[in-house]
Amino acid sequence: MASQEYDKLLEKLGENKHWPLLYMFKFIAPNEDGKVKQVVSLLPKNGQISYKHTKNLKFVSITCKVKMPSAQSIVDVSSEINKIKGIIAL
Repeated sequence: MASQEYDKLLEKLGENKHWPLLYMFKFIAPNEDGKVKQVVSLLPKNGQISYKHTKNLKFVSITCKVKMPSAQSIVDVSSEINKIKGIIAL
């Protein structure tokens, strides 16, 4: 995500006045080179994580539902994960 996209996300999340907020992170990772483990290692440790594989097992959808304390904390997690090559954020 580019900086402008994070600014838009931060602005949109900032409109919510009720924190902490249950948030759902969703990423698609190639099922290679430990990419799934890299993504999971950057997600909040107290989140509920689920996985779905494509039929050919080339990609894994990673979903994490977790209470986040602020809009900035969501942007921080997303920006770190998006630094991993080949990851798609949904």
